[in-house]
Amino acid sequence: MRPIQMVDTKRQYEQIKTDVDAAIQEVLNSAAYIGGKAVQDFASGLNEYLGVKHTIPCANGTDALQIAMMALGLQPGDEVITPSFTYIATTEVVALLRLTPVFVEVDPRTFCMDPEALRKAITSKTKAIVPVHLYGHAAPMEEILAIAKEYNLYVIEDNAQAIGCNYTFSDGTVQKTGTMGTIGATSFYPSKNLGAYGDGGAIFTNDDALAQQLKMVANHGQQKRYYHEVVGCNSRLDSIQAAILNIKLKKLDQYNAARQSVAAYYNDAFAGNEKITTPYVASYSSHVYHQYTLLLNGVNRDELVAYLADHKIPSMIYYPVPGHKQDMFKSFALPAYDLATTDWLTERVISLPVHTEMDADQLEYITAHVLNFVNK
Repeated sequence: MRPIQMVDTKRQYEQIKTDVDAAIQEVLNSAAYIGGKAVQDFASGLNEYLGVKHTIPCANGTDALQIAMMALGLQPGDEVITPSFTYIATTEVVALLRLTPVFVEVDPRTFCMDPEALRKAITSKTKAIVPVHLYGHAAPMEEILAIAKEYNLYVIEDNAQAIGCNYTFSDGTVQKTGTMGTIGATSFYPSKNLGAYGDGGAIFTNDDALAQQLKMVANHGQQKRYYHEVVGCNSRLDSIQAAILNIKLKKLDQYNAARQSVAAYYNDAFAGNEKITTPYVASYSSHVYHQYTLLLNGVNRDELVAYLADHKIPSMIYYPVPGHKQDMFKSFALPAYDLATTDWLTERVISLPVHTEMDADQLEYITAHVLNFVNK
C-alpha cells in the first residue's frame, strides 16, 4: 500500500504531467510571465465553467477577500458578519482593513452560517455578510440572499473550499457557489479541489461596474498605467500558475467526483455507528468534499489522532480555535461571544484524508483503524 497523504498532489501531477509540463514550457517560450494569454484563457474558462460574467484572477484567496471588501468601499468601523467556525483568512482581512468582525453561529449539521443567527446579528453598522461554503458544502444562500436584500447588505461568498459545488434554489434554479452573492472569492492553494502549484486566487462578479473596480483595486488602483484613482494593492495570478490551472480546470468535475467516491466509501463504512456522524448534505447543496469531516460522540479525539498517526494515517482538526477566541481580535474590544455550537464543534470534528488519488486499500485501512479505535 502506498503511504497515505491528506492530499496527494504529487501523484495527481503524475497523471497530468505531460500536459502540465507542456503548458509551463509554452509560458516560458512566450516570456509572458505576468498576465498574458494563459491568465486570460483561465479567466475565460472559469467564467464559462461557473456561469459568471467576470473572473478577476489574483495572488491568493486571502487577497481575493481583501480586494472584494476594498472594492465595495467598506470603511473602518463597518460591521462584517461572518461565521466564527472557519479558517482565519475569512476574518483576518476584516481586521486588516479595520472593519469590525461580527461572529455568528453555524448549523451543526452543515457547518455553514445559520441564517437566524445572521438576522439577529444585523445592526445599523452592518454593511456586508461573508458566508463560507465550508469543507465543500454550500451555505444556505437563498435565505442569506433574502436577508441581505431585506437589509441592503453586500454578500461576499468565501468559496475557497467549494469550487464546483452546486446550489439548488427552491424554484429549481441551479448555480455554482461563488456566483450568487455580490462577489465571490476563492483560493487555488495547492491542496484545494482546483489547486495550483503555488499560490493563486480569483474574484467573481456579475456586476460590470464592480468588475472594473475589482480589477483596479487589484492593480495598484489604476485603470490606465501610472494613473492611480484609488488606493489599491498588487495582487496577480502569474502565468505559469494560470497555465497549470487551465489544465486542471478541465478535470475539476472529475476530481470532485473522485472526492465524492471517497466520501461515499467512508459513509458506508461508518453508517450506523453511534460514535461517528458522517457529513450531512442538505437538499439544496451538492458536496465536493474539500475536507471529509466527522463529528465524534463519546470518543477521545486526541487519542484517536495519536492512534491514527501511530498507524501512519494522517488526520486534521479544522479548526481547533474559532475566530471569536483568536488573540488577533483582542484589540477590537469585541463583546463576549456565546457561540455554544461553534465551541461544541471545535471539540468534536476530525477530518480524514480525501483526495483524487486514493485507492481502495487505503480507504479500507483507514476505516478499519478508525472503527477499531472508536469501538474498543
